[in-house]
Amino acid sequence: MMQVGTGSSALEAEVDEVRAELAELADPRILAVNAKRGDDHAVNLTALRAIAKRLGKRPDLARELWATGASAEKLVAILASKPAQHGPGELDAMLREAGTPKVHDWLVSNLVMKSRHREQLRLAWLADADPVVASAGWALTSDRVVKKPEGIDQPALLDVIEAEMPGAPERLQWAMNTCLAQIGITNPALRERARGIGERLGVLRDYPTPPNCTSPFVPTWIDEMVARADGR
Repeated sequence: MMQVGTGSSALEAEVDEVRAELAELADPRILAVNAKRGDDHAVNLTALRAIAKRLGKRPDLARELWATGASAEKLVAILASKPAQHGPGELDAMLREAGTPKVHDWLVSNLVMKSRHREQLRLAWLADADPVVASAGWALTSDRVVKKPEGIDQPALLDVIEAEMPGAPERLQWAMNTCLAQIGITNPALRERARGIGERLGVLRDYPTPPNCTSPFVPTWIDEMVARADGR
């Protein structure tokens, strides 16, 4: 168990200790699997979560770990952070520095979605020219569609998705596809329109889906989730 220090030298020692522990846990087989998804961390996520749980919420240590630039350290940093400790500018900078899909996803789900600045960032990121940043805006929009749809112009979202999703880069396309599905799942009035858009565009129609998993092809996704909700 690492001892918590009070000075900068003690904090630096903690950073070094966490980095050494992550290095010891690095497994080239895990790295090879992650690399296929665009990730570059070599540490089992269960082991990584255990480190973060032991550390607790430590914004000071988290910022130092993030500053190393290494993906495993960034993932620990996200779990050791407190959403309230980050302003919109810092969260925006962190998103642009995320670097890999897993860091990006954990940052959005663990920090941004729990931040009081999430709506400000959602609107800003939706309009961003960087498709990776824009994908975070769509992820936040999907979350609002599910949890707080009031005030969201869902027909307008469907217009944008129908016009832009076919030619969007992969990560942005996936995020828009998720939003399309969530609109269809949660909004009965727009369900058939969402299904129709998914069918016409055919995005992820042939995506390989393991047994017992739901296809990301929107008509199938909508139908399966609605059937579950209806108890069918």
